[in-house]
Amino acid sequence: MEQIKERLLEELSTPTVFTIPLLGGIPVTLSVVVSWVVMAALILASLLLTRKLRVRDPGKVQTALEWAVQFLNNFASSTMGEKGKVFAPYLGAVGLYIILSNIIGIFGLVPPTKDLNVTAALAVMSAFLIYGAQFRYHGFLGGMKKFAQPMALLVPINLMEIVIRPLALCMRLFGNILGAFIIMELIKLLVPVVVPVPFSIYFDLFDGGIQAVVFVFLTALFTGESIQTEE
Repeated sequence: MEQIKERLLEELSTPTVFTIPLLGGIPVTLSVVVSWVVMAALILASLLLTRKLRVRDPGKVQTALEWAVQFLNNFASSTMGEKGKVFAPYLGAVGLYIILSNIIGIFGLVPPTKDLNVTAALAVMSAFLIYGAQFRYHGFLGGMKKFAQPMALLVPINLMEIVIRPLALCMRLFGNILGAFIIMELIKLLVPVVVPVPFSIYFDLFDGGIQAVVFVFLTALFTGESIQTEE
């Protein structure tokens, strides 16, 4: 058991890959490096898939891409209202990043989303989107009034949601990915051959995809509530 405990602690740690010699040294952790790999893969894929777009006679790849964009726009509009399309690119980019980050363990890399710092950063970004949109579309006074809806008595609770919402997004994603990672590491330690394969398909592919969908859906839902006008 001690060996298993030590191995798990080793796998759960976030080692520093290198240090940038600025401001006394800026450590760059493994989760950051893997995030760079994920972002580079997404950028490269977007460049390759969109280099031959045509107005007439689109190919199968372009047709699939157009369908995906339309699906994302429809999802944003149905969840957030008529202004939802503005937020569709952000939701799509974050969703693709989280999905690839969650399933990258299949390729032998450590999922960056098992690092609390990464999920916290994603949650903070979503919080800026949610409340930034609230003040963008309602103005400063209108944005402040949103905290008093549906009644002034709920102002303290609505103010608490500024912290609760990103915290819920952060811990939900972090907890699920970390739990799946720990289970997979235990399975690999106890039964290192053949058996981990179906579990990897579930935890890395299915569960990883589900968590990305949940994160994007909740971000869209919260943003939709923040920009909704009172009828």
